[in-house]
Amino acid sequence: MHPYPGRVPTALHPATAEVLAAFDDWVEPAKAAEALDHLTPDTVDEAVQVLLGAGALLAEGSDEADRDDRVATRWRTWAPEASFFHYATQDTQYRELQEGEAELMNRRGTRVDTSEDTSVAAADGPTHTMFTEYPDADRVMLPRVPVDLRVPYDRVLYARRTHRDFTDDPVPLPTLATLLSTAFGPVDYIDSGRGALFRRTSPAGGARQELDAYLGVLNVTGVEPGMYHYNLREHSLELLSPGLDRDEVTHLCTGQQWIGRAAFVVVLAAVIDRMSSKYEIPRCYRVSLLNAGHLGQTFALTATALGLGPAQTGAFRDTPVAERLGLDNIGHTPLYLLAAGVPRPDPRWAPPQATLAVFRDTALR
Repeated sequence: MHPYPGRVPTALHPATAEVLAAFDDWVEPAKAAEALDHLTPDTVDEAVQVLLGAGALLAEGSDEADRDDRVATRWRTWAPEASFFHYATQDTQYRELQEGEAELMNRRGTRVDTSEDTSVAAADGPTHTMFTEYPDADRVMLPRVPVDLRVPYDRVLYARRTHRDFTDDPVPLPTLATLLSTAFGPVDYIDSGRGALFRRTSPAGGARQELDAYLGVLNVTGVEPGMYHYNLREHSLELLSPGLDRDEVTHLCTGQQWIGRAAFVVVLAAVIDRMSSKYEIPRCYRVSLLNAGHLGQTFALTATALGLGPAQTGAFRDTPVAERLGLDNIGHTPLYLLAAGVPRPDPRWAPPQATLAVFRDTALR
């Protein structure tokens, strides 16, 4: 049992569920005991005290009960999944290296991981593999001469918009290659203390780089439509399955018509072992979600600098996307979907600027 917020998991006897069911509304323990007439009053009273201490029961009028009510009200449309994940991963107890521990580990021949954060290091568990590759796949070798990205930073930053209206012009292969290498390719390699890691142009917790980039190509010069994996070490596109059309992309993205007009989509998929091999606490799943956001922003800014229209969505059909990419959706699972194409100069679906009349109907404070 894991009551939240602010409580820790507690092991309880299965019979506890029956006792808890008698308290589905505010009720005196003695009254609840009447519904549990096969248990003695002392047994019910003892159970109530244990459950109060564990946070599974709350006393009416208490500060905890008031906070519980406010949490239930504020999170009601997302409960219990989102609120549980949020609060269950709060206030994690981090393990810190004790003084002299690093020196002792080095004397024993065990190197200490110093790749940005040593607060939580998993002693055992899955191993870390730096790259995902498909050696038997057909591949498109991408050009290595980058397209010019020397656009003033302020112009790129303020020009970035989410685009949902694209022309039928194909994206040139060198432009795609520059976007992929800039957003997802390695910048340099570092010694983590347990082996080499690489850094990207976006921050990543512990430099674990647990996010792979998969492409659905629709309209790129020199690349047949299909599903690909971006091999960032080799700078190539590895063909996973040929064939892709607008209708399928639209279906995979929950019927959003606009995304079928993009020239290509990028699925960011997490390799869970790369993160959990160092960080064993569930809170680090939050970090993977944040890392996806970092990559999404770098993708959007780079696409803008290259003259493309970037977009992104969290609305996609997880299982069909994973199946289409050949992912097991267990240790290798999709998290975020990006897209880009040549933007229409006169977008039909761009929102209009807010007017004075709009502001009159808006709660500003």
